[in-house]
Amino acid sequence: MERPAWAPRSIDISVPSVSRMYDYYLGGSHNFEVDREAARKAMEFMPGLPKIMQANRAFMRRAVRFAAGEGITQFLDIGSGIPTFGSVHEVAGAAVPGARVVYVDHDPVAVAHSEAVLAGHEDADVVAADLRKPREIISHPRVERLIDLNRPVALLLVAILHFVEDADDPYAAVAELREALAPGSLLILTHASYEGIPLPAERAEGAVDVYKDIRNPLIMRSREEIARFFEGYDMVEPGLVPMPHWRPDSAPEDEDPYAFSGFAGVGRTA
Repeated sequence: MERPAWAPRSIDISVPSVSRMYDYYLGGSHNFEVDREAARKAMEFMPGLPKIMQANRAFMRRAVRFAAGEGITQFLDIGSGIPTFGSVHEVAGAAVPGARVVYVDHDPVAVAHSEAVLAGHEDADVVAADLRKPREIISHPRVERLIDLNRPVALLLVAILHFVEDADDPYAAVAELREALAPGSLLILTHASYEGIPLPAERAEGAVDVYKDIRNPLIMRSREEIARFFEGYDMVEPGLVPMPHWRPDSAPEDEDPYAFSGFAGVGRTA
């Protein structure tokens, strides 16, 4: 397999990557046949996966515009993946000129591509780090350069927490990040769940097993379990809801049934 120029030499391009599979679902070009093969296998069980990813991105854009409307000019996007059209720095920058954005991901391809996309952007940067080690994120020089933790920050955890197993205590990681944020900060979050998927859970489990097979387990949590991530936050209306129901731009009933898979919400620190 020929290695394209954008793929770092350090990565094994024979192993599927969650970030590149996500890129494939969204119609991107930064993926390999091994990623497309795994994604197509997951779609055999859950054909609406691209619709779920599109709903995630649409919610993210609405939530970023909401945060900007609330006067927030700093955005920390953890588990950001490979930048696609309408990424956080584009949406935030359009809403608030001079908005500062730091992307964080542990996938070398996501980081390398982000660096290429952000070349020449003084108000945006990317950090190679892991959500499971929040202190390393908060103290990173690139984060400290752009993000003033004494002022409100929009923390994005979009489609990332369902890749953190309970053994790694994602609740503690989210709580540690919350403690670092100034009052008035926002948590913007989406999470996969069997609730809302227009399929029997047994069939959806086939797609979950594909992620398990590539050693990136997809943890499907209940609405109650997802709500626990917002402990210490006041929920912004309409609360924790299926993605199309969060402050929609168009009628939710026009959305594809798969778009209602999982939950989205925004919380504000007191």
